[in-house]
Amino acid sequence: MLSRSSFTSLVVGVFAVYVAHTCWVMYGIVYTRPCPAAADGAAGGCVWPYLARRPKLQLSVYTTTRSSIGTESNIDLVLNVEDFDIESKFERTVNVSVPKKTRNNGTLYAFVFLHHAGILPWHDGKQVHIVSPLTTYMVPKPEEINLLTGESATQQIEAEKQTNALDEPVSHWRSRLTLNVMVEDFVFDGSSLPADVHRYMKMVQLGKTVHYLPILFIDQLSNRVKDLMVINRSTTELPLTVSYDKISLGKLRFWIHMQDAVYSLQQFGFSEKDADEVKGIFVDTNLYFLALTFFVAAFHLLFDFLAFKNDISFWKKKRSMIGMSTKAVLWRCFSTVVIFLFLLDEQTSLLVLIPAGVGAVIELWKVKKALKMTVRWQGLRPKFQFGAYNDSEKKTEEYDAQAMKYLSYLLYPLCIGGAGYSLLNVKYKSWYSWLINSFVNGVYAFGFLFMLPQLFVNYKMKSVAHLPWKAFTYKAFNTFIDDIFAFIITMPTSHRLACFRDDVVFLVYLYQRWLYPVDKSRVNEYGESYEEKSKKKS
Repeated sequence: MLSRSSFTSLVVGVFAVYVAHTCWVMYGIVYTRPCPAAADGAAGGCVWPYLARRPKLQLSVYTTTRSSIGTESNIDLVLNVEDFDIESKFERTVNVSVPKKTRNNGTLYAFVFLHHAGILPWHDGKQVHIVSPLTTYMVPKPEEINLLTGESATQQIEAEKQTNALDEPVSHWRSRLTLNVMVEDFVFDGSSLPADVHRYMKMVQLGKTVHYLPILFIDQLSNRVKDLMVINRSTTELPLTVSYDKISLGKLRFWIHMQDAVYSLQQFGFSEKDADEVKGIFVDTNLYFLALTFFVAAFHLLFDFLAFKNDISFWKKKRSMIGMSTKAVLWRCFSTVVIFLFLLDEQTSLLVLIPAGVGAVIELWKVKKALKMTVRWQGLRPKFQFGAYNDSEKKTEEYDAQAMKYLSYLLYPLCIGGAGYSLLNVKYKSWYSWLINSFVNGVYAFGFLFMLPQLFVNYKMKSVAHLPWKAFTYKAFNTFIDDIFAFIITMPTSHRLACFRDDVVFLVYLYQRWLYPVDKSRVNEYGESYEEKSKKKS
């Protein structure tokens, strides 16, 4: 059986291999090997760019309720760019006529054609086109109300009807359409075409050489939830912003892989909103900063695992609560569960929700250990039994109770006052939403004060040897990483500010670690000391 140090080394080794493999895969995406025969001017086996001939092109955007078209019937032309220059960036806003079928919770598609100037797309054998839905289905966000002012009976009936309707997904309008054309005169090797780009390529035979037509791409990552609009039955026209920019081969391949990753998340059950959080990381972040984010996220995952492992290992072996604040453990459990329920009520991204849920389960288990609780079942009714504390543990409890007494004079008025203020001035979806928000605002704003009892116990005992420092260290690294993610991933503002609050608390713990050095001759709860262990080993 592997020792703990060997297991940790194995995990770190696997992590290093994973990072190296990711770097190699990313290099393979960004760098594409050109056709070797192209350097000698030979055409055999090479696929040449049609854009190198500098043809006169035209861009046309049509809309239709069908996902495929064969003729020009039942389609509407919404944008026509003659003498289209693939090197010039532009953005235009057009009004799109919304058919009755789309207004009745239907769909609408955009067909984007790139074809020779002066020729209709379906008469041009060298045209390329791509299809993108302009609508998507989502459950609208429920309207918030003032809980104290109340509503009349008519308003309540309307609200109930609206609530029932809001349970079903409705058609939303995508107000942006972002187009790209790969402009590099890159010569591909016909025997090893990249699979990601190949599905966007259309080949033509010109004489003895094979050419690929312009690669047209629609950036789906730019379609954000915040830009969606509910399509009402009375709406006849909606605005559509069409933007164009050129794109390099490396970025095109990278963007294709990212879109496939987001699509895979949705196939695994992620909602449109969850996928939107991932899109925001790619779209709203600089490419170099995005690469840094990938590595930071990988280290965050590693430190999360090591922190959970060491924390569970520490509490699994814990037999005594000497020097440990029971109140702090209880508060940490309560605050973690409240934060999880708040994030669930706010429909936060699963990237934030899942770690919060796992943390809540671990904190509940630690409370069971701290209170020495055992559960026995009498039929279907559980019976809880609590263990007794020894004299040293009772002394710790006295310090803990003393700290909580002083803390309650400050904390309770602040929490009650904040809850009353929000009830009077802030709108909520329901009383449950107000209750959870009040609890979580107290946790975020004043929650760090509940960490003070442990600092007070450390001060009274003049020791920090009883704390799980390995888990603290890994959590500290993650706290600093969370400071970075606080500006990248969409989350409630109060949750974002709480990331910086934890930094301050950890710095105080570090100061106490320096102030109260570990006495290696002190006997621990197992009746052993560090010096005795060293003698036994020698």
